[in-house]
Amino acid sequence: MAMSSLPEIMQQIAILAVPILMAITFHEVAHGYVALRLGDPTAKDAGRLTLNPIKHLDPIGAIALFLVKVGWAKPVPVNPRFFKNPQQGMLLVALAGPGANFILAVCFSLAFHALVAAFGTTSSQTVLSVVEPLLYMCQAGVLVNIGLGVFNLLPIPPLDGSNILAGLLPAHLADKYLQISRYGFIILIVLLVSGAAGRVIVPIITGLGSLLLPM
Repeated sequence: MAMSSLPEIMQQIAILAVPILMAITFHEVAHGYVALRLGDPTAKDAGRLTLNPIKHLDPIGAIALFLVKVGWAKPVPVNPRFFKNPQQGMLLVALAGPGANFILAVCFSLAFHALVAAFGTTSSQTVLSVVEPLLYMCQAGVLVNIGLGVFNLLPIPPLDGSNILAGLLPAHLADKYLQISRYGFIILIVLLVSGAAGRVIVPIITGLGSLLLPM
C-alpha cells in the first residue's frame, strides 16, 4: 500500500515544489525590497534580496506549506530605526509580503487560463503529458500563494498581520499589542493544532481560489 502511493507522493511534491519555493522567495524578497526603498539596507546587507529560495527557507514552515497549504519562511531582517516613520514603515513592509503572494496567485491564474486557451482542445497525448502537469502546477500556485498570503495576514505576532494592525493603532496601543509577541508562536501553534486557524483560513482560500480558477 505504501509502495503503491510513493509515485503519487513524488508527483505531488514535484508539482508543489516550484509554487512553494516561488511563494516563499517572492514573499520575503518583497519585504526586503520595500524596506530597502524606505531606507533600511539590513536585508540587502544580509544577502536576502535574492531569488535563491534556499536563503529564505524555514524547514518547518515549508513542510507546513506542503501539507496544509499555509506556512511561513525565514523572516527577512528589518531594522525600523532606518525608517523616517518606523510604525508606518513596518506596516508597508508587512503588507509587501502578502501583497507579493496575491500578485503571484493572479500570475499563476493567468498562466493557467493561457494554457487552457492554447492547448485545451488538443488531442495530442505528447502535448497533454506536458501541459497537464503545468496546469496542476498553476492551480497549486494559486492556492499556495493565497494560503500563504492569507495566513500571514492573521494579526498574531510574528506574522505580517500583527505589524499591519500595529501600524494602524495609536503608538501607545501598538506597543502594548506587540508585547504579546513573546506568546505569539504558542498562540499560533494552538490555533493550528485546534483547527481554529483552518476554519478561518480555508473558506477564504476556497473563495478567492474560485475567483481565479474554474472549480
